[in-house]
Amino acid sequence: MQASIKQGYYIKYLPLTVFMFVAISLYSQKDSTMKTNNLRALTPEEEYVIKNKGTERPFTGEYNLLDKPGIYVCKQCGAHLYNSVDKFEAHCGWPSFDKEVEGAVKRSPDPDGRRTEITCARCDGHLGHVFIGEGHTPENTRHCVNSISMIFIPESEVNKR
Repeated sequence: MQASIKQGYYIKYLPLTVFMFVAISLYSQKDSTMKTNNLRALTPEEEYVIKNKGTERPFTGEYNLLDKPGIYVCKQCGAHLYNSVDKFEAHCGWPSFDKEVEGAVKRSPDPDGRRTEITCARCDGHLGHVFIGEGHTPENTRHCVNSISMIFIPESEVNKR
């Protein structure tokens, strides 16, 4: 008799169990697909820098001399990376920032063994390199970033997105 009670219990709740399993699987798949689909399509030049860890030529990037209030976001995924108040002129040919938006930038040893690469913490897109101890600002840090890796959003547009 006990076996038939257990069997009835399992049969009664089997549809609910199957439903929950399918729902969780679909949600996980949707979340993964959404993360992939949120990545912006890149031009060959952008792909060279962002995905293949290339570097744009110095003094050619559109944000090198830009001095307007706003925020810089990852060109590939839109994550907020740098605030314009943290940008400074390092005369190196690339936009320079002395700090990033908290948690937005990942640091890792560069394959050349001499530098530290910086990438977007959300999508792992290559941004450039970070240098410590140069004395340009009180932060004593310079994030040397490829303009092609970012999009600038003027302060007047930040809250509209």
